[in-house]
Amino acid sequence: MNLQDLNIDKTWTLFLDRDGVINQRIINGYVTRWEEFVFGPGVLEALKSLSLVFGKLIIVTNQQGIGKGIMTDNDLLIIHNRLVEEVNKAGGRIDKIYYSPFLDEQKNPMRKPDIGMAMLAKKDFPEITFSKSIMVGDSLSDMEFGKKVDMYTVFISDEEIQEEFKKQIDYFSFHLLDFARKLQ
Repeated sequence: MNLQDLNIDKTWTLFLDRDGVINQRIINGYVTRWEEFVFGPGVLEALKSLSLVFGKLIIVTNQQGIGKGIMTDNDLLIIHNRLVEEVNKAGGRIDKIYYSPFLDEQKNPMRKPDIGMAMLAKKDFPEITFSKSIMVGDSLSDMEFGKKVDMYTVFISDEEIQEEFKKQIDYFSFHLLDFARKLQ
């Protein structure tokens, strides 16, 4: 099925991972301050376009750098406030950002692939229908998160998809702008 066949309109919600989708991922590290945050190529243009299509744009991001003591919740709030400010300046929008500060080994339900952040979003925005939602991410845990609540999934990668991932992925895009263009 083609993305256009979904007939996406303002009743749909777009869930986005952050690192590797919106900003460039720091390999074996964390974005701990705004100066380290670098938007991916074409991301601001993509978010402007996607804001015209989807009713809600929500970021769901694991941020275990907080749990490791590498950064604080306030450090992350500063980064996220600037992120939203830059997206707004470019003509796009982010309706809400949810994050999980917990370590992977804590198995907290707020950490993807568990669905705690999806449930918080549904509580804050009761109009969200998961079957009319898309999760865009760059990891298997993002895809599992989306599938657990019946979302469509879009895997972002510039590499070939491994065979064992394919059953978790509905669509593939090289980057967020590629995804946005496929909706046009």
